[in-house]
Amino acid sequence: MKLIIVEDEQLATERLKTMLRKYDPAIEVIACMESIEDTVQYLKAHSHPDLLLLDIHLSDGHSFEIFKQVNYSGPVVFTTAYDIYALEAFKMLSIDYILKPVTQDALAAALNKFKSLSLSFNAAQLRSQLPSIQEQRYKKRFLGKIGQRLFFIDTNEIAFFQAENKIVYLIDKSGTRYIVEHTMEKLEDQLDPRQFFRLNRKFIVSIQAIQQVKPYFNSRLKLSVLGAPQQEEMVISRDRVAEFRQWAEY
Repeated sequence: MKLIIVEDEQLATERLKTMLRKYDPAIEVIACMESIEDTVQYLKAHSHPDLLLLDIHLSDGHSFEIFKQVNYSGPVVFTTAYDIYALEAFKMLSIDYILKPVTQDALAAALNKFKSLSLSFNAAQLRSQLPSIQEQRYKKRFLGKIGQRLFFIDTNEIAFFQAENKIVYLIDKSGTRYIVEHTMEKLEDQLDPRQFFRLNRKFIVSIQAIQQVKPYFNSRLKLSVLGAPQQEEMVISRDRVAEFRQWAEY
């Protein structure tokens, strides 16, 4: 197997090479790049590898830009510290999406998947199959309850979810509150991460419902959201501000 590593941290690159050797000494790492520009130049000038091991956040931007400049048809394993790019990654013929720090088990699982899929699909078939499979991951609607009545709510009508006294509420853009039979942790798996962001333990908000973002004391951010009472404080903790900014600008 011929493989290319694209990673802008040298220590991470060396660690990946060590894990690859441990998995299979016959794997040939034919090149290591640190930027979008270098990767594009290499792929335009050389034969493409069997597999691309690609970090999403590079020194000169998101690595998705590579595929806008190069007609690359091979499979990709993405690595990243964030989980919000999963759907976009699978549109790029990704066969796996590994959250950092990359472990030996996670990398082995991705390589095993590559071997398994390569026996059954060619690149064109993978490209047609994987995005549709991933699109089905995320819920399109929820069943909410008011009293004894049940209602269907499409995800594009949701303003936010709120956890309160061990009950999770779905609030639509008009401010109507429904009880839903889900935990906040389960919702994070069911919601499209491009559309929804978990602010803190109490709130998951839709980007379509955010009206305003203002600086708040102690380096935090405060949101004004459709459907939320004025007295409801939606505050992003300081340690999540950077991740929120990346999500909002993606």
